[in-house]
Amino acid sequence: MVVQAKKRELKEAQRRKKQLEERCRLEESIGNAVLTWNNEILPNWETMWCSRKVRDLWWQGIPPSVRGKVWSLAIGNELNITHELFDICLARAKERWRCFSTGGSEVENEDAGFSAADREASLELIKLDISRTFPNLCIFQQGGPYHDMLHSILGAYTCYRPDVGYVQGMSFIAAVLILNLDTADAFIAFSNLLNKPCQMAFFRVDHGLMLTYFAAFEVFFEENLPKLFAHFKKNNLTPDIYLIDWIFTLYSKSLPLDLACRVWDVFCRDGEQFLFRTALGLLKLFEDILTHMDFIHIAQFLTRLPEDLPAEELFASIATVQMQSRNKKWAQVLTALQKDSREMEKGSPSLRH
Repeated sequence: MVVQAKKRELKEAQRRKKQLEERCRLEESIGNAVLTWNNEILPNWETMWCSRKVRDLWWQGIPPSVRGKVWSLAIGNELNITHELFDICLARAKERWRCFSTGGSEVENEDAGFSAADREASLELIKLDISRTFPNLCIFQQGGPYHDMLHSILGAYTCYRPDVGYVQGMSFIAAVLILNLDTADAFIAFSNLLNKPCQMAFFRVDHGLMLTYFAAFEVFFEENLPKLFAHFKKNNLTPDIYLIDWIFTLYSKSLPLDLACRVWDVFCRDGEQFLFRTALGLLKLFEDILTHMDFIHIAQFLTRLPEDLPAEELFASIATVQMQSRNKKWAQVLTALQKDSREMEKGSPSLRH
């Protein structure tokens, strides 16, 4: 018994030593990456960001200390939003909150065409959604250190884009940005991110365009995972059942936060196609499990993914996904399907040839 106990102790000591060595290697690797980003890449962003070296480094995950800066540069600011514009929108939002809290009904000229009921519904939904945003972290809820920042960004956005308003799921995107950027820069990144074609299609609930995105996804689904694709078809499991939640929150609600940030890293590099490539990576990772499930169990599994999902396993799975079908890349397939839907009445689907 003494010998066995000593063996166990030795084995445990070896395990702890290995863990410590791995942690040291990881810390050293992150430290080196931070130096590379700060000293080489960020000062020469325009010439270096698309180089092979930077793309490879990007895939490994951006160090948290430079992540916000890299995301801001990668997302860009095509809308030319300034800190001053954010202050104006925030002031307008605060005035609106004051009016509703005191029962006022003043309608600002800028909001003409948007009813008081619509605006009040947006404010109520923001309040409700903030309470459900990363509840385990306890930092965005009432009284938490980031509650006011999140409330400010979402409120300011409804004033900046009253035509879009607040849509459920936006709070998760804003929250991830707040964890990596200051308030004004997070608002700039948030507004520009939501202005991208895919996000705008989903948040404005453009059913036709959403269906086109789902159809494009299925082209690559069948190409990469034909057996699982056939199994899903047999069970009438359509992409909207699991993709909507993943796309709406950019995986921040579906994956562990650290892993979601890794997905965001490459999404900022590769654009919308990486969101769908990640979906295929997830399906491929769990293919063996999913092929033995029925409709209900597949839907339950994909809408509540395992919490201990290993990052390296997921990214290894994503890396094997080919975003090319019949020599057409994602953007080409999507464009062809959009053209196809417009020409359907003429009877000349563009993907037949």
